[in-house]
Parts: sequence; structure tokens; C-alpha cells
Amino acid sequence: MSIKTSVIFPTVPDKQYFSIGEVSTLCRVKAHVLRYWESEFHQLKPLKRKGNRRYYKKKEVLLVRKIRELLYDEGYTISGAKMRLSSETIQTKTSSSNDTLNSFNSLNNSSNGFANPDFFSNNNLNTNIKDLLSEVLDILHGSKDNN
Repeated sequence: MSIKTSVIFPTVPDKQYFSIGEVSTLCRVKAHVLRYWESEFHQLKPLKRKGNRRYYKKKEVLLVRKIRELLYDEGYTISGAKMRLSSETIQTKTSSSNDTLNSFNSLNNSSNGFANPDFFSNNNLNTNIKDLLSEVLDILHGSKDNN
């Protein structure tokens, strides 16, 4: 049984953009590997300036570290790492949607009486939003007619 040892990365400085050389040092990955990963991972899109110079944001530096971890430490193939990153993105978006729904539900359960308890259920949410938007449009069209 092999023991996984993870690389200790240097702290990412608090700045807006990083050159490819800085990212290479911060992530312990060579520049040509970073350029290749850009072609493989659609999430990795550094800003390109004059002379095709690449500038990475902090979130992209963290993404490079995640890709490196998946490929080098966990043994994923490139396609496996792509799938893993995609599934994590989907989970994050789903989690965010659930958090929003939970916020609406907590608003529902408050004693302010703005909405009935079934208003924000998953089954009725789209229908209720469409109905509300339709009512707003009717009100707006009515106010145009009165002017």
C-alpha cells in the first residue's frame, strides 16, 4: 500500500493577477504544462495581454493546484480530472441553488406572513414565479395605459 504525500504549496499572495512564471512557482508545475492544461480544462482561462502574455487570477491559481492534486497526487487521468472538476462544479451550483431555496423557505416560515408555506416548494416554484411575473407585467402595462 502506497502512502500519498501531498505537496506543501507556498502561500498565494494577495494580488489580482499572477504571471505564468509565478503560477508555475506557486503550483509547482512547469509553464509548458500550464499552457497544455489551458487547452484541456475549459475552466482554466487566464487573461491574455500583449504578446500572448498570460495573467491568472487567484481563483485560477487555486484551480491549477486542484488539477495538479487530481493528476499527480490522486492519479486521475486528464479525462477523469475533467469529469471530477465538472461534477464538483455541478455540486457547487446545486448546493448554491439549495441554499437559495432554503433561504426562501426560512422566509416562508417567518411570522411576517408574506407568503404561504407551499409557495416556494420545488413543484410550484416555476409556476408561481411565472404567475408573479405575469401579474407584474399586467400592472406595468396598466400603468402605461393610465399615462
